[in-house]
Amino acid sequence: MRKNKNIIIYIILAGLSLSTLSCTKDFNEVNTDPLGKTEVNADQLLAPTLVNLMSTNMLRNRNFNNELMQVTVDLGDAEGKTFRYDIRRSAADNTWNNWYLNLTNIVDIQNIASKPEKLNKSYQGISLIIQSWIYSLLTDTYGDVPFTEANKGKEGNYQPVFDKQKDIYLGMFEKLEQANNLLKDGTPIVVTSDPVFYGDVSKWRRLGNSLYLRLLLRVSGKAEVSPTVIAKIKDIIDVNSANYPIMVNNQHTAKLQWTGSNVSNALLTSPFMANVRVNDFYVPALGEFFINNLVVWNDPRILQSYGTSGINRFRIRPGTNGYAGVPSGYVPGNEPAKQSSFYSASDNAVLSLQTDPYTGIIMNAAEVDFILAEAAAKGWISGSAQTYYYKGIADAINYWLPTVMTGGATDPAVTAYVNAADIEWNNALPLNSASPNTMSKMLLIHQQKYYALFLVDFQQWFEYRRSAYPILPKGLGLLNNGIMPARLFYPVVTQSANPTNYKNAVATQGADAISTQVWWQKP
Repeated sequence: MRKNKNIIIYIILAGLSLSTLSCTKDFNEVNTDPLGKTEVNADQLLAPTLVNLMSTNMLRNRNFNNELMQVTVDLGDAEGKTFRYDIRRSAADNTWNNWYLNLTNIVDIQNIASKPEKLNKSYQGISLIIQSWIYSLLTDTYGDVPFTEANKGKEGNYQPVFDKQKDIYLGMFEKLEQANNLLKDGTPIVVTSDPVFYGDVSKWRRLGNSLYLRLLLRVSGKAEVSPTVIAKIKDIIDVNSANYPIMVNNQHTAKLQWTGSNVSNALLTSPFMANVRVNDFYVPALGEFFINNLVVWNDPRILQSYGTSGINRFRIRPGTNGYAGVPSGYVPGNEPAKQSSFYSASDNAVLSLQTDPYTGIIMNAAEVDFILAEAAAKGWISGSAQTYYYKGIADAINYWLPTVMTGGATDPAVTAYVNAADIEWNNALPLNSASPNTMSKMLLIHQQKYYALFLVDFQQWFEYRRSAYPILPKGLGLLNNGIMPARLFYPVVTQSANPTNYKNAVATQGADAISTQVWWQKP
């Protein structure tokens, strides 16, 4: 399906006319599939489209987000090393193309489920949630992007306008409000069509409202919308919580659970197995920042005693110096010796993230906890920031180790962990850090949130750009003046296929450069 759509798009963009083609049979007869169906149902589109989206997210998390955020370091001095902020223009193409392509199917789900003969409020709501999820990834990655006119090629619009990011956010908020109302009725869906919640519509509703909180928090620093979005956060949590159910534990965590299969063409085989060679999966070295904190904290996720067969739950292979990483952003010509890396399926097909069923994370309960911890610490909602913070730690560890820290914020194991790691909550701390060596409430929250967002598309990168936390070490070999890239370039094909709207977007937003801040980053 994807291949056929691409062919159609490229034919149209190239300006070819089907009328110039000669044929001896009726055109419709030639192009009718005698075996296939002329239309599909909403349930038939959901699972394969989610798999395609998650494949894009996981693969780009691995080779882009993880490199920027010092989870891994792809050692070498060649050009285009992401960990050194050397971003090639071609890095922009994959996510843009795949997100927009799969949005077509997601929008189709809403359209199909809105027809009188196939009316289903739940599929409509689920579609709106997924649309908001993908549009948020697009706008947070690129800034101003097509939104109101996107995915309308069937209607003859092949050059959509680029909406301003502020308007996109307001549009996503509307979609999520609609989704919450549509999902109230709990209209049943086909269980086998849903590889995330297996037909539990109430959990989709929780995902939508949790995503709503993520996006509200992301723009909360913009003065022009801050009062409105902060009031909405309070409305969701304190005022109308019964009308806005959210994730409260890992039973609500949204994940596309892989089968653990190493059969690359099976639908629910992890993209890490289907698209990454086993001899390549362990190539990146682990970054010092990522692994050193886990070691210092004696974190259960890296301890062999909490793993399986002596392999820790994060499936990290020790190096010659044990569990150790390498510095990111090092000066070219000073390549460090590789230490720890992730196990690959060639080491152990079961005990590797490459075949792990739990890597397909859309959004988890721990992220919601840390959103609430930040909101409480800033005085926006009632409740204890400490309680939310401890619950976030517990839920983040519980996701990977379900038998560890099962009692949430009140579990004695959480208290013992934070005290031993010297990361306990302290209400006397300032809200923000005055220097890298100063502990603060935001630093505590975002250090832990960083690990809760492990493998979750680009969320570590987005949150760092919003908050400047966690405090990452700056190597002397960094480009872009040592400043974290603020966005990706627009794809080259967009510049050539939609030149007028591309130029308008650049004139409004700023230069098409990785240093140009998107709307919610600007003061």
